[in-house]
Amino acid sequence: MFPLSPFRVLRAARFLVMAPFILLLLLFINMATYQGEWWIGWAALGIGIAWVACLFRVLRAAVLVGGVAALVTYLHGRKRSHP
Repeated sequence: MFPLSPFRVLRAARFLVMAPFILLLLLFINMATYQGEWWIGWAALGIGIAWVACLFRVLRAAVLVGGVAALVTYLHGRKRSHP
């Protein structure tokens, strides 16, 4: 597995927000140029797969940061209770 880069995680989080707007734009383009075939489904499939991959990347980073924060809190509390 590749190391977690903060820039990759931020880019993935940005894509989670941008992907629905991209699909909406593509839907309008498909409706404006409709000639009997809805090609938006293929674009939605590809963007959906990428969206799920980005979601897992962001969730993995959130779990990692949360785990580190919990460990620091635990160790800090343990240090304070034992003089």
